[in-house]
Amino acid sequence: MKIQTATFVTSNTDHTQCPPPDRPEYAFIGRSNVGKSSLINMLVSKENLAKTSQTPGKTQLINHFMIDGTWYLVDLPGYGYARSSREDRTKWGKMIKDYLTERENLHCIFVLIDSRHPAQKIDLEFMQWLGEKGLPFVVLFTKTDKQSKARNQTLLGEYIKQMMEYWEEMPTHFATSAAAKEGREPILEYIGQLNAQFPA
Repeated sequence: MKIQTATFVTSNTDHTQCPPPDRPEYAFIGRSNVGKSSLINMLVSKENLAKTSQTPGKTQLINHFMIDGTWYLVDLPGYGYARSSREDRTKWGKMIKDYLTERENLHCIFVLIDSRHPAQKIDLEFMQWLGEKGLPFVVLFTKTDKQSKARNQTLLGEYIKQMMEYWEEMPTHFATSAAAKEGREPILEYIGQLNAQFPA
């Protein structure tokens, strides 16, 4: 799938104020500073579509982008940002969970994981919650260019081993690098396949 246009539509804090649910929608979420905005920009080949920042916790809204007039890409706030207040974390958590469980056209959730680190409890618990709610998700391992292929393979193998303690099979996953544009074609092809399944 080739992307021709990617445009910002709206930002809000309430899933009921999102655009009409008449197109398939894909949400991107992960821990703060996982490289979410950079990956989104790489996927759509548009440098500043999603705002990148060196400061974790910058994304605080549900951000909708229209892709080729046919599907939505959604940039969600990162979770687990320790420097934000408990009140803000609670508020963002409710906003995210309400959106994920109530948004009727949400076709798939892309959970971003930093490939350089061992499995983190907060990520495992979040994916477990998605599974309990019956929400379809895919795992994107980010920043693979930051370490050797051997190191990537070792950590990925360890991650899968730990995931298999909770899951009957490893969820669909892709290795990605925004800098090297790794994973772009497989992810877009996967989205294209899901788009074809969306009710007309």
